[in-house]
Amino acid sequence: MVIQENKTEVYALGKHISMSVHKARRVIDQIRGRSYEETLMILELMPYRACYPIFKVVYSAAANASSLLGSNEADLVISKAEVNEGTSLKRLKLRARGRSYRIKKPTCHIMIVMKDISINEYEETFWFKPQKSFGAIQELKKTKAKNPSKTREEHDIYHDMPKNGGAWDKK
Repeated sequence: MVIQENKTEVYALGKHISMSVHKARRVIDQIRGRSYEETLMILELMPYRACYPIFKVVYSAAANASSLLGSNEADLVISKAEVNEGTSLKRLKLRARGRSYRIKKPTCHIMIVMKDISINEYEETFWFKPQKSFGAIQELKKTKAKNPSKTREEHDIYHDMPKNGGAWDKK
């Protein structure tokens, strides 16, 4: 028996969103660890410009969870939410006397990871598949008790050897 890890988390990524990292983190800190429905209400009522792109990424992560995991939206929780810096767009602003100043327009990457709390995280599975049914093996054990000499068929069931001569037949 092997304990296998089930997939319970999905994510959505919003890249190159034109906004400062600090402004997006102010909103992300408010929704981290909350349920999906509570997050949507918070994002709709907050007065920041960063709420709309984050709302779109959260909605996308929920859509990924429903399509990949088949989960219900009531069971989703934001397990991880982070904002990282993206590339800065360099632009020139014209100034007096024919000069120009460089302006940096920052971008950010938003990642939302959602976890389905209704799915069990670990599942027990068997690592082997029996070749013969349990009844066939029991019958062979009964015949073995009557006749102690081992036949070729019994040997194949227990040891999974091929029926050819093995390594000695090869040239």
